Amino acid sequence: MARADSDLFDRLERFYDALPRPWSRIEEIGSLVLFVREGDGWPYYARPRLGSPTPSAADLTEARRRQRELGVPEAFEWVHETTPDLLAVARSAGLEVLLAPLLTLDPQALVPDLPVPGATIRLLDPASPGFAADLAASRAVARLAFAAPAYRSPLEIAEKALVIEGAGPSERDAAASLAPGDEAVRQARALLGSGNYETAVVESPEEGILATGTSQQVGDVAEIAGVATLPSARGRGYASQLTATLARNLLHRGAGLVFLSAGDDDVARLYTRVGFRRVGTACIAEPAPAPL
Repeated sequence: MARADSDLFDRLERFYDALPRPWSRIEEIGSLVLFVREGDGWPYYARPRLGSPTPSAADLTEARRRQRELGVPEAFEWVHETTPDLLAVARSAGLEVLLAPLLTLDPQALVPDLPVPGATIRLLDPASPGFAADLAASRAVARLAFAAPAYRSPLEIAEKALVIEGAGPSERDAAASLAPGDEAVRQARALLGSGNYETAVVESPEEGILATGTSQQVGDVAEIAGVATLPSARGRGYASQLTATLARNLLHRGAGLVFLSAGDDDVARLYTRVGFRRVGTACIAEPAPAPL
């Protein structure tokens, strides 16, 4: 079993290292690799270099300095089981670390395709004339959803504007009016056109796009990421069925290992109902907020 686990985490490390490379410039800083996105799109992060010792606090400090210099987020990601000592180093270097449950798919446990109430699931088509509008709407859903997580402590709720909690189609449409620029649309078309990425949405005839999610594949390893439901549409099972659809498509495309990271234990439990099983912890680090 120990060897099987080692093989699993080795495959994940190779995936994490390979995924950003076609779309980024690489800078090595000590035992870290900093991925600097080329062109428009979501910025990448720094993570441990394959086969290197645990990054030091000095490595993290220098990487953060370089990220500030480049004007990109001070962001770091790694798998705890692969680099366990980095958690204490990151915290000592002033980073706040999210411990995100890491889950892999058990294909035998994957739930069947089921109808989604009052809606359908479809893939975004990069060749469609409506692709730019679909992309804007799906990104708006994700922004609103991640600004208002489904599970939040009472303190967090009190500290944030509650209007986002019930955000619906009108808020989505307002957010989508800030449409992606031509370069962002071009890059999204290139990603989806490569055959290694899919974006699926749940769409209602009356309410439009209500949920979204993406899969990304390198070789036979694939990740499902960015699964989000518009806050007003939660509780309808959209995220679960969307995740199952993406997972099934990946299996059909030859993926032998399908994984995802959940925001917390409550979200992880939802994914176990789809057919995923927890195997470890993904660490996502950023600077700790300054004390008030």
